[in-house]
Amino acid sequence: MTNRRQFLHGLGLVSLTATSLGTLPGCITGAVGGSGSLSELSVVETQRRMAAGSLTAERLTNHFLQRIHRLDRNGPRLSSVIELNPEAVAMARALDDERRTKGPRGPLHGVPVLIKDNIDTGDRMQTTAGSLALAGSTAPKDAFIVTRLRAAGAVVLGKTNLSEWANFRGDRSISGWSGRGGLTRNPHMLDRSASGSSSGSGAAVAADLCTVAIGSETDGSIVSPASSCGIVGLKPTVGLLSRSGIIPISSTQDTAGPMARTVADAAALLSALTGIDPSDTASAHSNGALAGQDFTQFLDPGALKGARIGVARNFFGWHGRIDQVMESALKMMREHGAELIDISSLPGHSAFGDAEFQVLLYEFKAGLNAYFASRGDAAPVKSLAELIAFNERHADRELKFFGQETLIKAQAKGPLTESRYLEALAQCRKVCRQDGIDGVMDQHRLDALVAPTTGPAHAIELLAGDGGLGSSSSIAAVAGYPSITLPAGMIFGLPIGLSFFGRAWSEGKLIGLAHAFETAASARRTPRFLPSFDERSNG
Repeated sequence: MTNRRQFLHGLGLVSLTATSLGTLPGCITGAVGGSGSLSELSVVETQRRMAAGSLTAERLTNHFLQRIHRLDRNGPRLSSVIELNPEAVAMARALDDERRTKGPRGPLHGVPVLIKDNIDTGDRMQTTAGSLALAGSTAPKDAFIVTRLRAAGAVVLGKTNLSEWANFRGDRSISGWSGRGGLTRNPHMLDRSASGSSSGSGAAVAADLCTVAIGSETDGSIVSPASSCGIVGLKPTVGLLSRSGIIPISSTQDTAGPMARTVADAAALLSALTGIDPSDTASAHSNGALAGQDFTQFLDPGALKGARIGVARNFFGWHGRIDQVMESALKMMREHGAELIDISSLPGHSAFGDAEFQVLLYEFKAGLNAYFASRGDAAPVKSLAELIAFNERHADRELKFFGQETLIKAQAKGPLTESRYLEALAQCRKVCRQDGIDGVMDQHRLDALVAPTTGPAHAIELLAGDGGLGSSSSIAAVAGYPSITLPAGMIFGLPIGLSFFGRAWSEGKLIGLAHAFETAASARRTPRFLPSFDERSNG
C-alpha cells in the first residue's frame, strides 16, 4: 500500500532518527564503567551494597546526575534526559534515612529510575510528550504507575526525551526527536538512531545514566529502541499496568513497560508497577494471577529446556547479517534444550496495517482530548484541535523537520461508536489474536514465538525521516499481548535484538525464556559512543 511506509514511521516501527549533527566526538574511552562500577550495578547488587552500608541512595543518585551532566548534556550529548528532578537528591537522602530506621521497602528502595516524558509526575517536573505545546505545565498528580514506583521506594531521577507525541504526529517522522528535547542519539554510534518512541529511556539505560527506566509502547515504542540501543525492553499485556496519567495514543494498544540492562532488572521493575487501578478498567483483567506478582520468580536459567518455541520465519530475510545473528541464537536455544518449530503462517502487517492505523486515529483523538481535560484549566492546550493550531503558529520550531498530517487525520475522525472504527478494531483482533498469535500457538502447541526485533539502527536522516530494514513488533502490539526484546549480537558495532512474544498474560513464561537466553548468550555490549559507522568493525 502506498502509505505503509508513512504509517510505519508514525508508529516508531522503524529504527532511524534525525537531527542537525554538529561535530561528533571520537570514541569516548573510559566513559562506561565495567560491570563492577556504580554505573552498571544491578537492582540486586544495589540492594546488597546498600544493606551492607557500602553504598547509599544519595551517593548513587549523585553518581548518575554527574554522569548525565558528563555524557548527556556534554561530551557525546545524547539528549536522552529531557528534565532532571530537582528533588531527586533529597528523595534519595530521605530513603537512606528510612532504610536506617525502618529497613528497605523492597527491591527498588533507593534505586534511581528515569521516566518517559509522556507519563505524569505530580511534582515540579513537566509532563509534555516532548511538545512545546505543553512546555511549562505540570500534571496535577502522579500517574498510577508513578505512585506505585514511589511506594516501592524508587528515586525518580528525571524524565526522558521521546519521539514527540510518542511518534504519532506526521509523515516523515524522526524517531527520538521532540520540539522540547531535540534529538536523542544512539550511544553505540552517535550518528545512528536511538529509535523510538521511548528513545531517551532506551539510550539512557544503555549509556548507564540510571539503573532502570520506564518507557511506553503502542507499537514498537519499547522494543524498538531497546533493540537499537542494545538493552532489554518488556512490553506487557495491555492492562497489566495502568495507563491512567499516561498521555495516550490507543486505549487498546498502549502500555508502559520496563527498560533495563538485564532481564532480572526488568522483572524487578515490572513487579513494582503492577496493580489494579479503578481509573483504568483494562487493569481489572490482570486481577488474580498477575496483579502484585513478583516476576523475578520466573528468572529460570534452565527455562529453555523442553520449551516449544515457534520461529516466526516471516520476520527473517531483512538482511543476511541479521539472519546470521538469529541463526546463531537459535542454535544456542537448541543446545540448551529448546524445541524449535519453523512458523510461516503468522499474518504479516499487510493483513492488518490499514485497520490498525484507523483504530489508532480514532482512539488518539478520543484519548488525547480526555487527557487534556484531565490536566484542567492550567493546560496550555485543551484539545487536539488546539494542539494542531499551536503547531501551525509555532511551525518554525515544531514543524521544521516534518509535519502533523497524522494529527490532522485524527482530528477528522468521529466518535468511537462509528462503524468504521468498530469494524477496524474487530479486524485487528481477529487477525492478530484468533488467526495470529493464539491460533498459531494452539496449532503448534507453543510456549512462545521468537523473531528478530528490528534491524540495526540506521543513520540519521533529517530530510527523508525514518527508515529501517524491518520490525516484528506489530502483531503482539495490535493483539495487546506481551513481548520482550534482549540483545542477541552485534553487526558492525550496532546491537541486534531478539524478541520473545506470546499469549496474553504470559509475561512469566517470556521472562523465563529471555533470562535463560541472556544467561547463555551474554550478548549485551556496553556502548562505546563511536562517532559513526566503522567498516572495520564486524561485531
